[in-house]
Amino acid sequence: MSALATARRIVVKVGSSLIAGTDAGEADTAWLAGLAADLARLRARGQTVVVVSSGAVALGRRRLGLRRRALTLPEKQAAAAAGQSLLMRAWEEALGPHGMTVAQILMTPDDTEVRRRYLNARATLETLLEIGAVPVVNENDTVATDEIRYGDNDRLAARVAQMAGADLLVLLSDVDGLYTADPRRDAGARHIRQVRSLTAEVEAMAGGAHVGSGGMATKLEAARIAAAAGCATLIALGSRPAPLAAVEAGAPATLFEAAADPGAAYKAWIAGSLAPQGTVIVDAGAARALRAGKSLLAAGVTRVEGRFGKGDAVIVREAAGGEVARGLARYDAVDAGRIIGLKSDAIEAAIGYSAGPVIHADDLALA
Repeated sequence: MSALATARRIVVKVGSSLIAGTDAGEADTAWLAGLAADLARLRARGQTVVVVSSGAVALGRRRLGLRRRALTLPEKQAAAAAGQSLLMRAWEEALGPHGMTVAQILMTPDDTEVRRRYLNARATLETLLEIGAVPVVNENDTVATDEIRYGDNDRLAARVAQMAGADLLVLLSDVDGLYTADPRRDAGARHIRQVRSLTAEVEAMAGGAHVGSGGMATKLEAARIAAAAGCATLIALGSRPAPLAAVEAGAPATLFEAAADPGAAYKAWIAGSLAPQGTVIVDAGAARALRAGKSLLAAGVTRVEGRFGKGDAVIVREAAGGEVARGLARYDAVDAGRIIGLKSDAIEAAIGYSAGPVIHADDLALA
C-alpha cells in the first residue's frame, strides 16, 4: 500500500495478543523478529518510526504467578511493574540485530492533554528520533487508575501520532480492516480498503465488525483523533509474519484518510483552538524572521505582557501593534521577561536553564 511507502513518520501500535500470545506467556520472539525486519526496512528508506506497545501486564502476570483471568487494579499495576522490563527486553532483542536503539517512554493522559507536559513529551520524542533511536511507548499502567487511563492503546497511539507529527498511524489488529458487517457472521460482508471520512454510516459498521480488547469502535475513534491531526490511519492484520511487508505486497487492509497534513493541522489548532494567555512584543527583525519561517529568539523580544505559563498560547505582535503570529511559549511570563534581548547562549546563565527559542517555529502559526 502506497501510504506505507510514502509516509515520512509512522507510528505502529502493537497489542498484547501479538506480543505475548493469547495465553499471556512469553514474548513471541519469532513474530517480533518479523516486525523488526519490517521496521528496519522502513528506516532504511529514510522513514522514522515510533512503536506503541502493549504487553507489560500480559508478560508480568505470568512472572508473578497471577493466573486468574480477571485481575484487580492493584494486581494489574503489579503485573505491569513486573512485565515492563520483560517487554522492553523483548523489543531490544528484536530491534538490536538491525542496529536500532530502543528508548522506553511511559505516558499517562496528562502527558498528552496538559499543554506543558505535552510540549515536554513532544520534545523528548523529537530528540530521540533526531538521534536515531526507536521510541517504544506504553501507558504507565503501574501508576494509572481506571479514572485517569487512556483505556486502550489504540487511543494512546493516536495521541502519540498527533504528538509526533506522524503522517501514518498503523494499528495492527486481529482483523485485516473494516468490513460492512462482521465477516465471521455475515458471508456477504465486504472489506473496505479506503475510507475518506468517518461518517455515521462508517461508524455503524464498527458495531459488529470486531470483538476484542480494543474493538473496532476504539480503532475508529483513534482514526478520528489521528485524522484531526493530519495523520492517516491504517488498520491491518497483525498476526502475519512481517505484517507491514504483507500489506505492501497487497494484503488487505483499511486506510482512513486524513483531512490535512500534520503540520497544517497542528498550526491550525494553535491559531484557532487555544485562548491566548499573554502577548510577546518583537522588533522588526524578529517579525521578518518569523514570516520567513524562523523561530522566535529571545534576542528579538522587546516586551512581555500578561501572565502565561510554559506551553500556553501567546500572541506575537510588532511594536506598532500588528499581530504577527500565535504560538506556544517555551518559557513562562516571568522567565520570558528575564531573557528579553539575550542571545541564546546567555539564557542559561540568566535563569538557570534553557528551553531553546521563546517560541519554536514548529509551535508557531503566522497571522
